[in-house]
Amino acid sequence: MLAAWAAWPPGVVLIAIVAAGLAGFAAWRSLQAVFDADRHGNSPKAFAIRAGQALSGAIYAGLAWSALELLDEIEDVGEADEEQTADATAAAILSLPYGDTLLLLAGVMLMGAGVGGIVQGVIQDFAKRLDCRPVTCRRLVPLARCGYVARGSTTLLVGLFFSIAGLHARAGEARSLGGALQSLEAQPLGSSLLGLVALGLVAFGVFGFAEAFYRRIRPPELD
Repeated sequence: MLAAWAAWPPGVVLIAIVAAGLAGFAAWRSLQAVFDADRHGNSPKAFAIRAGQALSGAIYAGLAWSALELLDEIEDVGEADEEQTADATAAAILSLPYGDTLLLLAGVMLMGAGVGGIVQGVIQDFAKRLDCRPVTCRRLVPLARCGYVARGSTTLLVGLFFSIAGLHARAGEARSLGGALQSLEAQPLGSSLLGLVALGLVAFGVFGFAEAFYRRIRPPELD
């Protein structure tokens, strides 16, 4: 998708903005995990949440790096291919000692993050972290639920393909997000499922903009 933007006159600027936003979000996730910016506490559940935030930060840092690499190779954007990038990443992991196990673990971690996102979308009280009027919160919370479930589902799907690639020790079975969604579309009722995922991701984006405006952040008290 980002490669397609580069063929559009303002596309380079948009890619740079996306890269900066992804890097900023990765940094925020890291701060949440390290400094407990959301004040989850020290319970086992809190540490599990913070571990998930750290994993999310690593994923978004990787996405930011991919966007920066695309900017660096913008003159060859017509030849850019998400699947080649996914295959190259999987092949690099497989080339390491116990690479098949590492790739399988990476896929399992992505699947875990996806399941965590789905569960969060179902049970999370999103309103408590928003500083807005109740009527506004009531409109935003359904967007958050749909968005988190959709994002978790796509992460779960990508993790599944990476797990299969690790299990079979074949880098070619790994899929990028775009490739995973194309595989979903090829299934029975795939077009309808893909449409639902797309609507969910749009909802996640809309909620993200709203959260950036209304998010209640309680910085930890300093001694």
